[in-house]
Amino acid sequence: MALDLPLPKQVFGHPWMLFGKDKMSKSKGNVIYADDMAQQFGIDATRYYMLSEMPYGHDGAITYETIIARYNSDLANTLGNLVNRTVTMCHKYFGGKITNPNQQTELDNQLIACCKETKDAFSSQMDELRLADTLESIMVLARRSNKYIDETAPWILSKDETNHERLMQVMFNLIESIRYIAVLLSPFMPETSDKIMAQINSQLNTLESLENFGDNDIVNVGNPEPLFNRLDETKKLEELEAFAEANMPKVVETKQEPEGIKLGIEDFQKVSLMVAEIKSCEKVPKSDKLYRLMLDDGNSERQIVSGIAKYYKETDLIGKKVIIVANLNPAKLRGVESNGMLLAADCPNDDVKVIFIDDSIPNGSKVR
Repeated sequence: MALDLPLPKQVFGHPWMLFGKDKMSKSKGNVIYADDMAQQFGIDATRYYMLSEMPYGHDGAITYETIIARYNSDLANTLGNLVNRTVTMCHKYFGGKITNPNQQTELDNQLIACCKETKDAFSSQMDELRLADTLESIMVLARRSNKYIDETAPWILSKDETNHERLMQVMFNLIESIRYIAVLLSPFMPETSDKIMAQINSQLNTLESLENFGDNDIVNVGNPEPLFNRLDETKKLEELEAFAEANMPKVVETKQEPEGIKLGIEDFQKVSLMVAEIKSCEKVPKSDKLYRLMLDDGNSERQIVSGIAKYYKETDLIGKKVIIVANLNPAKLRGVESNGMLLAADCPNDDVKVIFIDDSIPNGSKVR
């Protein structure tokens, strides 16, 4: 505008990616980092989730549970299963060599129409930057292809030699629908798209190649390889917890002499102790020991995760004032970020007592 140049006709500003229903915040400890996601689920799966979970003009939502659920439903069960069983059947019934008999039935035409509709929808939705809608259209085609397998039942056709041509047509149609899916997925999941194209052994990988269904007349199918293995939710959440704990700041324990370690005043002054009030308390999911505490430290809301669930009920803590170590490095426990530590005393019989203080002391007061 300052240079008197033409202004953009369209600006794509994406909304928020929320943790569940809340905005991500370090103080709340509900931040999920893209690098961690990619390390745990793979880059393509991370790209797929992030793009598919942010509908145009609306906020997206993310939790590790929803990542696992979508990974299993869309990538493992729908896409991965379609490619794996199709390629496997091509080898089982025809030694991997598939040709086009050009004997389409009405059921075949329905699948072909879905392929063409998906390609057309891809173009219009991408022009409007509706990325989540585009991915959903591609998944609709993958689901329709899986349904086509159930409708045509290749395992039954294979039992009768007179169905040879019909079985070949079914397998060819499936390979072509998978090619459409791979080409359309390439901007979103490039590595996965390349793996699919390698399995169906096709070089027709451009958008223009989708103008005519069936251009890939002869296919020598490659070897089947699983694209996405289904995740066990409980096991994966445990792995994520272990990953978080392994990446927590390490506390180096120093062997103490009976009389204790001697500290200089300059060492003690490095520790920031302050008064904070517990405003809410709830159990950390899938943990028997941890509470997620939200505290008012006089300046802001602060989240602390503390292993005191076996010693106190939630109602015993809400409204109480405590002393916290305020300048600890953030640490993740069960995937929940903790920004501080409560002062508590180890008592006989494996008991722990949180140090509560007078209600009259203002939140944020320094302890020294």
